[in-house]
Amino acid sequence: MPIITLLTDFGIADSYVAEVKGVLLSCAPDATLIDVTHLVPRGDVGAAQYLLSRAWRRFPEGTTHFAVVDPGVGSSRRAIAAHHAAHRFVAPDNGLLSFLPRDARFVALAEPASAAPTFHGRDLFAPAAAALASGVSLESVGRRIDDPVHSPLPTPRMHSDSIIGEIIYVDHFGNLISNVSGTDVQPTARVWLAGRDLGLLRRTFADVAPDDALAYVGSGGTVEIAVRDGNAAQQLEAGVGAELRMEA
Repeated sequence: MPIITLLTDFGIADSYVAEVKGVLLSCAPDATLIDVTHLVPRGDVGAAQYLLSRAWRRFPEGTTHFAVVDPGVGSSRRAIAAHHAAHRFVAPDNGLLSFLPRDARFVALAEPASAAPTFHGRDLFAPAAAALASGVSLESVGRRIDDPVHSPLPTPRMHSDSIIGEIIYVDHFGNLISNVSGTDVQPTARVWLAGRDLGLLRRTFADVAPDDALAYVGSGGTVEIAVRDGNAAQQLEAGVGAELRMEA
């Protein structure tokens, strides 16, 4: 049975997600639909890129990923589909798929004449995702391109004996997720967030007292900042773009 994941900023208060699912199931009635999230911050392509880059590898080969965070809907931006590592992706060409390698295959999707200019998720991306999930080839749904918009998330840099990264996502708990890989830091590294000394790298939340801040390597493999039993984003007054510095 084909699997289609869905990641959007459509929210859960309106009919938008249901309409997309209706199209998907009408075109691919045997598909299993998995919601990654529909609560991406509105128009936040970077957050969508981070979440999809983290989630897609957890699914079996053959999965199709529908990812629509599209502040340029109805404009001249392209709609694209991609194939990599036996997975398929459909998304607006706004950098959302920048985590895919350059040797992934990309096509530009044609816009149906009947598509609502404000709802390409339902009228353009959903039919393409359903077709791919049903076994249609990538080249059958679009025209091959080799210049998708490439706007990857920022990467850390080295400075003397320090690794300097930044916060790239804030999760539901207020944890601050950085772009510094846990494999690049020593277990005894000392951590600063926006100039605030957070002490040594910890293993898990229980290593500090309630309401204390800590840095640790999270389940996504990068260094994160949390406040035990609290909200780090609020209590440390930090968010996306805040500098994270680590010293051995």
